[in-house]
Amino acid sequence: MGDEMISIYNTLTNQKEVFKPLVPEQVSMYVCGPTVYNYIHIGNARSAIAFDTIRRYFEYRQFKVNYVSNFTDVDDKMIKAAKENHITVQQLADKFIAAFMEDTKALAIEPATKNPKATENIADIIQFISSLIAKGYAYESDGDVYFRTRKSPDYGKLSDQNIDELEQGASQHVDTEETARKEDVIDFALWKSVRNDELSWESPFGKGRPGWHIECSVMATKYLGPTIDIHGGGQDLMFPHHENEIAQSEAETGQKFANYWMHNGFVTIGEDDEKMSKSLGNFVTVHDMIKEVDPQVVRFFMATTHYRHPIQYSQTNIEEATNNLNKLKTAFDNLNYRLKDAVVGSNQEVEAQITESLAKFESAMDEDFNAQNGIAVVYDMAKKMNVYSEAGQVELDSINHLLETFKNMTAVFGLSFDQATEDLGARVEELIAQRLEAKKQKDFQKSDDIRDQLAAEGIILEDTPQGTRWRKD
Repeated sequence: MGDEMISIYNTLTNQKEVFKPLVPEQVSMYVCGPTVYNYIHIGNARSAIAFDTIRRYFEYRQFKVNYVSNFTDVDDKMIKAAKENHITVQQLADKFIAAFMEDTKALAIEPATKNPKATENIADIIQFISSLIAKGYAYESDGDVYFRTRKSPDYGKLSDQNIDELEQGASQHVDTEETARKEDVIDFALWKSVRNDELSWESPFGKGRPGWHIECSVMATKYLGPTIDIHGGGQDLMFPHHENEIAQSEAETGQKFANYWMHNGFVTIGEDDEKMSKSLGNFVTVHDMIKEVDPQVVRFFMATTHYRHPIQYSQTNIEEATNNLNKLKTAFDNLNYRLKDAVVGSNQEVEAQITESLAKFESAMDEDFNAQNGIAVVYDMAKKMNVYSEAGQVELDSINHLLETFKNMTAVFGLSFDQATEDLGARVEELIAQRLEAKKQKDFQKSDDIRDQLAAEGIILEDTPQGTRWRKD
């Protein structure tokens, strides 16, 4: 158990801290999910992959992870998109939640323990807001409800902002109608009144719908408790979304909301590092991307960059990731093939290498989930596997131990080699059988054609007294 070993860079304190869970051997994690009005873009995928990799490493370390990630299925963007498509908001949400599940499955993202929807938690949201009003932290104004930001004693602590500077900023971006309803320009909406036939619910404050920030506070505390271990999301959510979550959650519960805040870096597009945005026209959805790029390559590319670093999504980087992933697959396939002629027993030198690799891998990943250093250990292990798979004699226990360790390490990055190896192995064995039959029939042209066909795919055949062996080049 690595609970005294893992350190996390806590955005709240701007330093690395040893992870101490609220409950031994358990992790409660809340990660902000998408607003489901469109297919997820690669920025959303970056966040989902980063926190899935972190979750997988906790699981590798034998923690039980309670992972909650929400769907925002009601807000202004959704109402606008539903109108444009002449469907209901619910139909729009259902369509894009299904697409999210399909796309994240393709990227080998483990399903969340729970994916709560805002619309399924309206009663809890209304109750939470009513409690904030009763405690003096929120007030009604013409059907809206606002949070008194100045009543939050350390507002701005997460994004390191000063409340007076925020007031200046807010006064430059004002909706005069809404400002007139606020006591203070920096107050934010918990409930928005609805004065037409748009999606709304009855409440003690009047007909309306929840503000964006309140949803996450309600769902995080409802499903994980008043204090959670880790709250995660993209850097862009730090302010105002996460700042507002802290203010309203801690006002309601009287307790610290999250012990560790984690934020993943942005995705830039192309060789010139443009930040992805719809206005720039470089908005890339996962749905379209994985039609052209192997989803496992996308997963591998994103999971093996440190979660806090920016990612440059470019053709060059995808090609490099493809080559690196193929090298890992080849190392796995070559060693897996040697199970056929392995002798019983183990190899002490190989066993020592496995122990060393494990220690290095865990040391890298324990240090704020440093995936770049972690995958470097995996590359080194793949080289050692290639050397061992070329040895005259290989030992069964050590091959199995190497393969198992390699699978466990790479599973942290969302990779799986078994199925691909089984599919490839079955096809190659079938072609070897056909080649053997062709030789018996003295059809040497066909025999050579099969060898050439496999060689073109990087598969080398070796005829030995014990039969034909194959390996990936």
